[in-house]
Amino acid sequence: MSDATLHSVTQDPDDFAVQISDSIESFIVATTEVAKGDEPDSAVPFLLLEISQLLLTGGRLGAHEDIVPDERYEPDTGPEPDVDDLRERFAVMLDPVDVFSEVFDPYEPRKAPVPARISDNLADIVTDLRHGLAHYRAGRTSEALWWWQFSYFSNWGPTASATLRALQSLVAHVRLDQPLAELDGLDTDEDLAEEELAEEAGRVMLEEIAAPLGLRSLGK
Repeated sequence: MSDATLHSVTQDPDDFAVQISDSIESFIVATTEVAKGDEPDSAVPFLLLEISQLLLTGGRLGAHEDIVPDERYEPDTGPEPDVDDLRERFAVMLDPVDVFSEVFDPYEPRKAPVPARISDNLADIVTDLRHGLAHYRAGRTSEALWWWQFSYFSNWGPTASATLRALQSLVAHVRLDQPLAELDGLDTDEDLAEEELAEEAGRVMLEEIAAPLGLRSLGK
C-alpha cells in the first residue's frame, strides 16, 4: 500500500484505512448496543458474530506490513472514555457463564490455564479500539492504523481470540446438548494458589443458560 493510500483521510470505501476504521467503529457501536440489554435473548450469538468480524479486521492488520506513524511520539488523545458501565452490564448479562479458562500463549510450554471474564475482555477490547479511533477522527490516520496494528498483536487481538473461543464453546455446548462442566470455583478475583475460590461459575446446565442467552440446541 502506498504512502498516499496509507495517509489518506478521504472516505473512499475501497481505502484500507476507511475499511479498518468502519469495521472497528461498527464493532464498538454494536457491542455497546448489546450491552444495553434490550435483546438479551440474542446476546451470545450476536457477540460471537461481532467478535468474528472484528478478528477478520485484525487479521488484515496483522497481515499488513509494519505501519509507521508520522510522529515519533504518540499525540495525546485526551482522557480515555470510561468502560466500567459496559463491563458491569456484560457481567450481569452473562452471569453465570462470564468466567472461563484461558491459556494466554499456546506456544509457551506447560503454561497453566488462568481464569478470565468475557465482560472484562469486551471492555478491554473496546478501550483499545476507541483509543485508535480517537486518532483517526483527529485526522491522524497513520497513527490510528499503527495503534490498531500494535495493540492487535499486544492486547486486543489475543483478548478477542480468547473471547471468541469462549463464546464459540458456549454455543457449541448448547447446540450439541453437552452440559457445561464445573470449573471448580474458577474466578478472577481470588488467589488461585492460596485459598478456596468463592464463585462456581461453571455450575451451569444447558437448560439454565440456553433460553436466557438466546441459544437453542440442534435437536429443537
